[in-house]
Amino acid sequence: MPTEICNGIELAAQTDIGCHRQNNEDRFAYDLPLGIFAVSDGMGGCAGGEVASQMAVEQLITAYRLLHHSTSSAISISDALYHAVASANAAVYARAESDPSLRGMGATLVAIAVEGTSAVIANIGDSRAYLLRQNTATQITLDHSFLAEQVREGTIQARDAANSPLQSTITRAIGIGAVVEADLFAAELEPGDRILLASDGLTRYVHDEEIAAMASPSIASDAACAALIELARNRGGADNVTCLLLNWLE
Repeated sequence: MPTEICNGIELAAQTDIGCHRQNNEDRFAYDLPLGIFAVSDGMGGCAGGEVASQMAVEQLITAYRLLHHSTSSAISISDALYHAVASANAAVYARAESDPSLRGMGATLVAIAVEGTSAVIANIGDSRAYLLRQNTATQITLDHSFLAEQVREGTIQARDAANSPLQSTITRAIGIGAVVEADLFAAELEPGDRILLASDGLTRYVHDEEIAAMASPSIASDAACAALIELARNRGGADNVTCLLLNWLE
């Protein structure tokens, strides 16, 4: 998609089926004027993953928009994002419960809501958000995956986790239960900062320092997304790959 600019934010986003999948279960969605952006990676087989990820991002944007424009009371972007994630989970869960062919479907979700220089990031699962600043990529979110939690607890080394066949085992997902708890993170943004939202089809193959170099401010946002996706494909591309890159203009 072509780059878009609004309210001092430049947006570029691309998704790719990868090298081995027959369909793309990744989805992204956004409302640039409102300042809400999301990436989701579906799971569930057949059409389930596609349905879950599509519903997750669409319901998140719709719910956030309704909450943001509510005239009954003022609501912070943090509260609006938290409730929008809950709405997305409820929608996916209800659909799965009502349709036996979609039973068990779910999705990861990473989203960012922006107001001025303030941002709030929410995540469920192992899709990630990165802050790109001063040639460094810092992961904002914490993966909700079996291996990431084992690494954080010190029961397995990161180098061993990287080679484990359990990389796709996540511990939280949209739509798996009636309630899911999102992690929220706050960030204050500066001119020249970039935020990358990405599915694990990228981060499984591309290291943080490579993300920092390939998505630096000197590289056009759409070109950065394309280069990151191409590198993931060149290294195997076993999964779908999605990048959504936000650039705070000086």
